[in-house]
Amino acid sequence: QVQLVESGGGLVQAGGSLRLSCAASGRAFSGYTMGWFRQAPGKEREFVTTISRTGGITYYADSAKGRFTISRDNAKNTVSLQMNSLKPEDTAVYYCAASYNDSPPRSRYEYRNWGQGTQVTVSS
Repeated sequence: QVQLVESGGGLVQAGGSLRLSCAASGRAFSGYTMGWFRQAPGKEREFVTTISRTGGITYYADSAKGRFTISRDNAKNTVSLQMNSLKPEDTAVYYCAASYNDSPPRSRYEYRNWGQGTQVTVSS
């Protein structure tokens, strides 16, 4: 099992930036593909982005392409999400998740371990 703790959320104006971090502890972090998801009030949890074990493969939701960047540091057991040009519709709780899949999955059902989430609020 791997334990995940997100940080870096907050309140930002539209057009601003935030950097989320997820710290992992427990079993070997480099053995997991990692993802970020988000959930707005009254909505389903949705895929944002995912990264392979070595960081060489990444996938993004259309809503995140060109604005968000996922990265990981296996030496520090962290995965980060740089979010630029934020919009009010990006407001949500953002979750870090870990998967055993060989290739980084987009489905939330492929992720076994989840963090508690961090709130991101973008004001207009």
